[in-house]
This record gives sequence, C-alpha cells and structure tokens, in this order.
Amino acid sequence: MERDWSDEDDDSHHLIHQNDTKPVSSSTSRRGRSAFDVEDLDSRIGAARRFPFRFNKSYLLAILISVLFLVAFFSADIRGLFSGHASAFGLGSTADRMRESELRALSLLKQQRLGLFGLWNHTFLDSAIARNGTANFTLSSSNSSVLKKRDSGHLLASSSALFEDFKSAVLRQIKLNKDIEEVLLLPHQSGNVSVENGDGDMVDVNFSDFGFDQCRTVDQNSSGRKTIEWKPKPDKFLLAICVSGQMSNHLICLEKHMFFAAVLGRILVVPSSKVDYEYNKVLDVDHINDCLGRKVVMSFEEFSGVKKTHLHIDRFICYFSSPQHCYVDDEHVKKLKGLGISMGKLESPWVEDTQKPNKRTIQDVEAKFTVDDDVIAIGDVFFADLEQEWVTQPGGPLAHKCKALIEPSHLIVLTAQRFIQTFLGKNYIALHFRRHGFLKFCNAKTPSCFYPVPQAAECIKRVVERTDAPVIYLSTDAAESETGLLQTLIFSNGKPIPLVKRPDRSPAEKWDALLYRHGLQDDSQVEAMLDKTICAMSRVFIGASGSTFTEDILRLRKDWGSASRCDEYLCQGEEPNFIADDE
Repeated sequence: MERDWSDEDDDSHHLIHQNDTKPVSSSTSRRGRSAFDVEDLDSRIGAARRFPFRFNKSYLLAILISVLFLVAFFSADIRGLFSGHASAFGLGSTADRMRESELRALSLLKQQRLGLFGLWNHTFLDSAIARNGTANFTLSSSNSSVLKKRDSGHLLASSSALFEDFKSAVLRQIKLNKDIEEVLLLPHQSGNVSVENGDGDMVDVNFSDFGFDQCRTVDQNSSGRKTIEWKPKPDKFLLAICVSGQMSNHLICLEKHMFFAAVLGRILVVPSSKVDYEYNKVLDVDHINDCLGRKVVMSFEEFSGVKKTHLHIDRFICYFSSPQHCYVDDEHVKKLKGLGISMGKLESPWVEDTQKPNKRTIQDVEAKFTVDDDVIAIGDVFFADLEQEWVTQPGGPLAHKCKALIEPSHLIVLTAQRFIQTFLGKNYIALHFRRHGFLKFCNAKTPSCFYPVPQAAECIKRVVERTDAPVIYLSTDAAESETGLLQTLIFSNGKPIPLVKRPDRSPAEKWDALLYRHGLQDDSQVEAMLDKTICAMSRVFIGASGSTFTEDILRLRKDWGSASRCDEYLCQGEEPNFIADDE
C-alpha cells in the first residue's frame, strides 16, 4: 500500500448549447455583384429591343454570346443565386469542422496503430505460451486480463481466456475504425441527411451482435486462494487501534487487524465509538462471526462486559516504531485511558517506518508478536505490508464461507438496491470523481492524478462507448460548477449521458425509508458507505487514483464478483494536459 494515499468520505444538469456565428465573408458581396451585373445586362438587352437596329453580323454575334452567357450562368449557379448568401455563413465553419475532424481522425488512427501493434505482440506471447507453456514476462492491459506471476515463476493462462482476449482486441479495432469513419463524415452531415460511402456499407458495430461483452465481469478464479484458519482462543484478545485518515482508511486498518488476530490466534476487539467511528452503523459485526462459524470479533462494549473492571492492555507491542510508537499520538492514548483502559509502556520489537514499510511475512509476525498475555495491542497497521499477495486476493486471506468479511450492513445494501431500482437500472457506470483537496495532493505525485474537467470528460466518454450505458452514477465532493461543466461534456451518439447523484430527502420517495426508520438518516458515514455500495454494484466503475475510498470500492467489487474488465482509474495511463506550478 502506498504511503501517500488520501482518503475521502464526504459525499454529496444543465445543458449549455452555444451557437457560433461568423461574419459574412467577402464572397457574399462578390456573389451579390454578379447577380446585379446580370440584371444590368438584361436591362440593357431589353432596352435595345425598343430601338430599331440593323441585323448585321456583329450585332447578331453579340446577342448570341449574351444568350449563351445567361444560359450557362443560370444553369450552373441558379442555386447559388438564391442561396449564396446563406452558404457564405457556413463556409468558414465547415472548413474548421473538417480540419478538426481530420485531426481527430489522425489521433484515432494513431490509437488504432498502437492497438494493432499491441495485438501483434500479443499473438507472439500467445504463441510462446502455446509452445513452451511458460514465459518470463507479464502482459498487462487496462482492457485485457493480466497474466500474473505465480510462486513457481510460470505464467498460467487458459487457451479460452487468451482467445477471449483476442476477440476483444479485434472487436475494439473494428469499433475504433467505425469511430474514425464517423469523425471524417461528421462535417459532411446536414440536418437529417447522413453521408454514406459509395457502396452504402456503413456498418453499425454492436458488440452484442457478436455475442461478446467486452465489459463482462472478471473471473476471479478463487479456487487457488491462499488462506489461514482463524481459530482464536476464547480468553486471548487483540485490541484494534486505527487512527490514520478517515473511514476508508480505518476499514482497511480493521481488515488488516483481522489478519493479525488470525495469525496470533486472538479475538479481535472493535474500537469503541468514543475513540473511533461508530462501526455498528455501517458494518454488521455479527456477519463476520457468521462467516467464520465461530466467535472471532466482538464490540468494545462486549469486551468491557467480559473483563468487567479489569480493562488493561497487558502488552502494547507496536508494529510501527517511527515516526512514533504504534503510530498513536498522546491524544489517542488519553482517549483510551478515558475509557478506563490502563496500559504499560509502548514498545516495538523492530524498526519499522510508516513512510517505508518493509515487506513482512506471517512467520515474522508470529516470531515478534506471539505472547501469553491476555490482552495486547499493536497500534495502527494501515501502512503495514504483510503478505500483500494474500491480503489482495478476492475474499481476503482468511478462510470463510462468505463473499466478503467486511461489507456494508444489510440495511445499507437494501437501500442501495432500492436506489438502483428507482434511478439507475442494471446497466450503469459509477464514477468516483474526487476533487476537494485533491488538486494539491495529486500535484505532489508524479505523475499528477488531477485532471481538467474537459480531459476527464473525454476519458469518461471512452468508457461510455465501450459499455453503452445510458446513465452514470456520480459519487463526488466536487462543486456544482465542476459537475455542471462535466455534464455538458459527456454525451454518446449525440445524446447527453445523465450524471445522477443521490437527491435530497423527499417524502414522496421511499427508496431510503429504511435508513429513516432506523434513525440512520443524515449520517455522513452511512451516506459514504451507501455511495460505496452503489458504486460497487455498478456494471463498470471509474475510480480516483490515490483515493482509499476508491480502493475500498474496488475491494468490494472484487470480493462480490462484480469487478468488470472495463473498470479503471479516471484517465488511466494519461497525464493531465495541464499542471499548475508549485506554490
């Protein structure tokens, strides 16, 4: 886990149409003078008819030339005579549109060239795997499955999965070719009339026509999970302490504490709401016990009942020694003592810094933290790097019968389902658009993760094109000025894609009635967890790189089996096209 992750739990459509006009070009005046010249010539001819003249060869030749001129002029430019004034308005704008379309088409052609080149390289990889069964490198793509290194150093991938990747890549190139065609034809479209090529073979590419969903869910293949059994002794406890960041950080910290408790054979005590968040509002603690089939977690209130008047931390063995023991400040120690908890001196068995955590194994933890004392604490472990390969597995490192151990409460899940049924439907994209306080945080990273709204809109539209989703759920802390601009820039096939946020409470709407019935309305942590749940249930999710709010959503999607092959961070692989200077 990166040290500089931020955390954000604050959750909270106007279409602007502009018509650009250009001044009348000089061609209009020239066209007008041509028309007046014709009328003047015609009047002269008419006048000549009123006067007698001799029909010699020179007069006859002049008349014939004039008649031929008039016939040629009117047959070739009769439409321009009446519509020349209007066409002059659009001449410049059409040229601009054509130039813009050509530049866009060139950009798409570059994308297609890179995509085909990647496909070419992919075929060599597939051939190598087919011949040798092994390879010494890893292929990674945001839209294709990742071949992961196993402990043996081999890369395992089924032939069917490789074939699915190949089909996906080919169909993406077909879709990109169609996009290029549409971009080039766009300036030539007038009103309801579309321009086709000579053969009329413009094909509407629809991935469903091929029986293929490029944004299908990821096969997690959990059969090979590495897990340990959590069988705690009934009189041995680990007191969880989480102080870093906000709720998302604390949930990650709590999950890691569960791993530590399982390794050390102890019951985990969830922190009191007097020193931490009210976990009982967003989590079902009993759900964890049900998944394990035994008592492995208890609330602080239940722990207090067990220990009665003897609330004492026998050993405070700090996982982190720097920047301070246990990553716990004096203020938090005072809060713990305010609960009636007594404790000894904080100690650390090794040198471990939150800024640069070392990779640790289960054997390391057992060697340093296995003691006979009844109650121990190890401090905040949010930044701990313990068996990350185990921790990041779908379902986590512990053996259990559920999809996820730490998940939203049943009330929040039901409320999320009712919101989806009311506003979104099954096919929707969820977007975590982190903005508040994110500009400075992202610009301190290389590369920055804070994108201008127009660039973000282009990235979102590319995901929309792959999913054909009619609506986007927006989880954001952005100001209305930013979300309003974003709404005007997101469209597909000429139609705007609505950005939907949770509305303010209305008595006429019943989707959130369960929260009000249980007194959970207007609770910021409940609303944040509700946002996470709606995002985790989406068909495709676009997250904010560097945000633990996003990381917790990705964890839920992975555990629930809803992770999509199209899931990605906003503008993944791109750098902002403009970055402000440092202060």
